[in-house]
Amino acid sequence: MYVCLCSGVTDQQIRDAIQAGDSDLKALRKKLGLANSCGMCIPDAREILTAESDRLAEQQLAVEIVDASQKKAA
Repeated sequence: MYVCLCSGVTDQQIRDAIQAGDSDLKALRKKLGLANSCGMCIPDAREILTAESDRLAEQQLAVEIVDASQKKAA
């Protein structure tokens, strides 16, 4: 889905950038050209940023728990 119509930025492009390490709106604006015109996409971009960052943090925590459990069992 297009999030930023002015720059043609999709939600997937935003998620990909976050997964590549862009962790704030400023980095997304620089990398993708997001919100460089009218700014109407900022609320949706922030929502995606928060959700994707939370998902990645949960995923990392799950990996750490599994690693700790495996070390304990060994």
